[in-house]
Amino acid sequence: MMRVGGIATRLAGMTARITRINPEQLHETPGYHHITVVETGRTAYLAGQCPLDRNGSLVGPGSVELQVDQVVVNALAALGAVDAQPRHVVRSVIYVRSDDRDVLGIAWRRLTSSALGPAFASASTLLGVAQLGFAGQLVEVDLTVALPD
Repeated sequence: MMRVGGIATRLAGMTARITRINPEQLHETPGYHHITVVETGRTAYLAGQCPLDRNGSLVGPGSVELQVDQVVVNALAALGAVDAQPRHVVRSVIYVRSDDRDVLGIAWRRLTSSALGPAFASASTLLGVAQLGFAGQLVEVDLTVALPD
């Protein structure tokens, strides 16, 4: 037996089917699903979305919350560029420069309660890491998106 939550969305003249599954044999999750099945042919792989503004400057030095907010702005812009919405995300990886579970939780809750929140209902991984690419960077989000043919 498994718990299944799926959506069928109309995308550019076709139906993309995304099914999210949590098998009963696996642990409960805080909102994401263990398995995401996509029945479409095109996929977009977004580069890691960083807390940089349009000019390439780091936003919110020292603040996970402000950096998450900028990552959300950037991820929404990237999704919009491929005519996608957060609900079309089928895989996410969240990197937080910390080994403190409380800090990881702050990042997770801020992301899942944002306008990007539906992106994290699919298969998702949250990682605490030692370093990210830009000096002072605390957060990065990597998204995979199901697109229409």
